[in-house]
Amino acid sequence: MRGLPKHERRWASDTVPGKAMSAGSSPATESGSAEEFVEVTLDLQDDDTIVLRSVEPATVINVDQEGSATPASASGSRSPTSIRRSSSSRLRQFSQELKAEAVAKAKQFSQELKAELKRFSWSHGHGSRAMSSAVASVHSAGGPGSGFDTALAARALRRQRAQLDRTRSGAQKALRGLRFISAKTNSVDAWNEVQSNFDKLAKDGFLNRSDFAQCIGMKDSKEFALELFDALSRRRRLKMDKITRDELYEFWSQIADQSFDSRLQIFFDMVDKNEDGRIAEEEVKEIIMLSASANKLSRLKEQAEEYAALIMEELDPERLGYIELWQLETLLLQKDTYLNYSQALSYTSQALSQNLAGLRKRSSIQRMSTKLLYYLQENWRRIWVICLWVLIMAGLFMWKFFQYRQTKAFHVMGYCLLTAKGAAETLKFNMALILLPVCRNTITWLRSTKLGLFVPFDDNINFHKTIAGAIVVGVILHAGNHLACDFPRLEKATQINYNNYLIEFGSDKPTYADLVRGKEGVTGILMVLLMLIAFTLATRWFRRSLVKLPKPFDRITGFNAFWYSHHLFVIVYILLIIHGTYLYLVHKWYLKTTWMYLAVPVCLYAGERTLRLFRSGFYAVRLLKVAIYPGNVLTLQMSKPPQFRYKSGQYMFVQCPAVSPFEWHPFSITSAPGDDFLSIHIRQLGDWTQELKRVFSEACEAPIAGKSGLLRADESTKKSLPKLLIDGPYGAPAQDYKKYDVLLLVGLGIGATPFISILKDLLNNIVKMEEQDSVSDFSRISDQSAGTTDSPSLNRISPKRRKTLKTTNAYFYWVTREQGSFDWFKGVMNEVAELDQRGVIEMHNYLTSVYEEGDARSALITMVQALNHAKNGVDIVSGTRVRTHFARPNWKKVFSKTATKHANARIGVFYCGAPVLAKELSRLCYEFNQKGSTKFEFHKEHF
Repeated sequence: MRGLPKHERRWASDTVPGKAMSAGSSPATESGSAEEFVEVTLDLQDDDTIVLRSVEPATVINVDQEGSATPASASGSRSPTSIRRSSSSRLRQFSQELKAEAVAKAKQFSQELKAELKRFSWSHGHGSRAMSSAVASVHSAGGPGSGFDTALAARALRRQRAQLDRTRSGAQKALRGLRFISAKTNSVDAWNEVQSNFDKLAKDGFLNRSDFAQCIGMKDSKEFALELFDALSRRRRLKMDKITRDELYEFWSQIADQSFDSRLQIFFDMVDKNEDGRIAEEEVKEIIMLSASANKLSRLKEQAEEYAALIMEELDPERLGYIELWQLETLLLQKDTYLNYSQALSYTSQALSQNLAGLRKRSSIQRMSTKLLYYLQENWRRIWVICLWVLIMAGLFMWKFFQYRQTKAFHVMGYCLLTAKGAAETLKFNMALILLPVCRNTITWLRSTKLGLFVPFDDNINFHKTIAGAIVVGVILHAGNHLACDFPRLEKATQINYNNYLIEFGSDKPTYADLVRGKEGVTGILMVLLMLIAFTLATRWFRRSLVKLPKPFDRITGFNAFWYSHHLFVIVYILLIIHGTYLYLVHKWYLKTTWMYLAVPVCLYAGERTLRLFRSGFYAVRLLKVAIYPGNVLTLQMSKPPQFRYKSGQYMFVQCPAVSPFEWHPFSITSAPGDDFLSIHIRQLGDWTQELKRVFSEACEAPIAGKSGLLRADESTKKSLPKLLIDGPYGAPAQDYKKYDVLLLVGLGIGATPFISILKDLLNNIVKMEEQDSVSDFSRISDQSAGTTDSPSLNRISPKRRKTLKTTNAYFYWVTREQGSFDWFKGVMNEVAELDQRGVIEMHNYLTSVYEEGDARSALITMVQALNHAKNGVDIVSGTRVRTHFARPNWKKVFSKTATKHANARIGVFYCGAPVLAKELSRLCYEFNQKGSTKFEFHKEHF
């Protein structure tokens, strides 16, 4: 048909029975004595565009010779009735006036009208004829094929409506979909890269079909790329195994075409392998499996047949057994209406305007002062603690520096002695101080006091590492000056100078070897060696096994090596006390201050370890349920000891004697404080967690037929479950979530665990509030109906019972790479979606293994996702009522929408995951705090 877009060439409803219509004929023209009229409704927009609203048969009127108009009787076939025009003078006069006025106005937009009518000319002609034929056959005796004709007629009408609904905005929205190459890639640069790949892969000037995926940048989606290659080949009516550079350019031009119609046709051709212009259910199933394979969705691949039937049910209600191009287009254009179960945050003009204040141009001095002020506001607690610590070290260093400057030994050893003694004093202080940040029970208690307002207890591990760095510097200065400067000068000193200034070392002048072999030298060197081992194995490269060593040396990497090497500090502290007792230049006991520094911290730390030992035996737990989920995640559900009280966001230490009788590892508590059990989720990341999974896997039973394919165990399991010891709870940044108006919770993979407890706790509070509201409403109605005098007492009691929830909204963003990860917290997500009637909690799942929305490789998955949720209320990827987004979130948009929706709010941003994203989130908090009144406070989980 002339005047139709290119992609419409495959529409098969051209076979609808009815009278033939020429390509250029108008729907209003039909053979016969009568003329057929239609009523066209148009909207003339302010931008001089015309929108066609409807095309319907004109009202049937018979005009007699006297000029009276009466409705005509409809024929059995409902074919368009004619308007019998009379020679009435009144009618002729009226029509002439109307014609003159209409012609004058019509000339202004005649060309636009012709274009619109030509575009939709086929729809009314074919639709009316199909419907006329179908209805006629239904009213007739019912010959063979009448049901098929009715189905064709119904589809023709749906096709007509689809064309009328294909507005300019819908087409514009669709341009963002069905991309075969990334929209971020420049077309010229992309083609240059393709040419470069062609030069590398081509043989004798030809590119093999098997190399096409790698050449166009679809190396990870080879099967999809091969189907694309075959579809483009079929368009040339050829079956090719290799192509030239010119043919590759032709293929690339079609792939990179910005026209949505062109991309839609290519996608349709990929599915329509037999080139009949129709897609059968089996072909839909094949493309679903292809898309699932390209996006690493194994479960979706297994359910391809079910989802193919779902698409056919939606697009083929007439049950003709096939769908056409226009139906696929309709689904693409309307998918957003199906995806309204996870709407983005709405903008408000008031919130938007308040952010404009930060966009004004400011001078460089103003910008620098603003940055400095913000930095001080965010870090003032860290700054004053670090400054105080540095001042104390500087004071101790200078005290000993000037003290030893007054000694006789200074005349021989010089400033090397002063530096060594000053560093030694800071070492004693830091060796005592480094124990305090790891006294977790004390830290948990202190962070709940008013001291928590001034001291950043959440940074305890970072402070512990900072002190360790200062100890390394102190050891280098102290041991280096003694071994490289003081001892050689002492050995080279003349006997006269020795007798005058260094007689404290003994009557006989010691040699360098004597000094090293002495109690002071031996203890000092041993301490240096042990600290060197412990510090090295505690670095990130060794602790996280980033250093790959050959066997058997690979055992010195990993968490186990870090854990056991840290216990060498028990020996280090013993040696330190001995080393501080035998001093060359100090002989009075009260001047030997090493034990004074260490007494309180060592006793406090020893007390904490003893408390853990007793408390773990006192907190006897019984394992209730064990499950091993995809992604190597072990879930342990255990009984909650009566004395174990915790807050959402806190964590506890776990020990499994069957794995190691000494190792304790921290894990976030995923159960809510109101639950009658404790639960944790453990992902296999190191040697200890790997062994833990193995031990529990042996105790689990194989999945029963008809149930999920998970290894499970509970109290009824025949095999005995391993013993488990717990210690805690311990404080974490997320436990303070209740002091914020809005929460932005971000978890990467297993990093979602601290926030699951928060979501469950919020949900429990929401349910309680609704129950209190219903009780108060019922009491108020009862009091009003009964007229009792007891209502004042009820009103006095209810405010005490009710607890207001400061947190008005919580936004949970969970980003993961594996589809199976959503099984970990499926129950929690469904529970939140079902019970949160007030919309307090908004959850967003992101699966990074799937290509971004709009990519042709994920287009069909998005359609199936939309349809399945619209029909069954379940997301096909996560298996929950929460929608799964594809690729990674645009965090800047997330912050922008949150800020504009919650103006003047205090928003707590809590993150648990890789350090890389932590930097980005922290930077965005800083940027948006500069723009408006909404304040973001960033917190990262540390263990």
